Amino acid sequence: MKYENFQTFTVDVKDAIATVTFDFGTVNVQGQEMLADLNSLAMRLERDRSVKVVIFQSANPEVWVCHYDTELLKDMSTEAVSRDEAQLLDLQAVCERISKVPQATIAKIEGFARGGGHELALALDMRFVARGNYKFMQMEVGMGILPCGGGASRMARQTGLGKALEIILSAQDYDADDAERLGTINKALDPDEIGPYVDALAQRIAQFPAESINACKQMVYESIDQPIQDALKAEAYWLYQATSKTPAVKRFGIADEQGLEHDIENQRNWGELVMQVQDIN
Repeated sequence: MKYENFQTFTVDVKDAIATVTFDFGTVNVQGQEMLADLNSLAMRLERDRSVKVVIFQSANPEVWVCHYDTELLKDMSTEAVSRDEAQLLDLQAVCERISKVPQATIAKIEGFARGGGHELALALDMRFVARGNYKFMQMEVGMGILPCGGGASRMARQTGLGKALEIILSAQDYDADDAERLGTINKALDPDEIGPYVDALAQRIAQFPAESINACKQMVYESIDQPIQDALKAEAYWLYQATSKTPAVKRFGIADEQGLEHDIENQRNWGELVMQVQDIN
């Protein structure tokens, strides 16, 4: 699969990890060019099982991805529509497509991520940010609108209702440690820590079966807003999707034959053991 001819970012693939580096204009403004590139990227990732992890970063030391292009928003209709007439916006549709790619997606953020840029980060599976330049904001209420790239919907799922409303209605900047406290990110790291941390995590995930990564991811997303009985049924469904396409049964069979689970040293060292069984295919 070729990852070429993008206007707003470059893609480098190595050892089952794709690194997307935003580099567009002065501040990585999120507009139609970037949405077109992200949609094209998602289409390629959906068909590619050789890539297992995608890291999204920026070439700009101050900005990860900027807010949505104000040029496009100034011509918004001032006429209200009915609920039945409302259609998904381009930003919503593209962020949703990116969120569903079969790979694990990681935002490595070392600069500003406000408005639509922050909403794109929320659409990824994991977010790690560097202390210092990092700031996030949803400024939309102050402009007379609302977060409309999944920001309101995903924010509540990440943080809970009260914190989501604090973030959205305050329209103010939050730094890396605020983000960790509020729950919008996985972890805040010092600038010299974020690269090694994200690389190590990506390299570890990239050693696991692609279909297992996808099954785990789709199951978590599917279950988040379902009643527990429906979520458990979905869990069983995705289990069989995984076992039908991965060496899981073979790995469990060998472990059982050799009595590995009864060895106390194995129980003490599961973190290493799970990596060792990746050779069994």
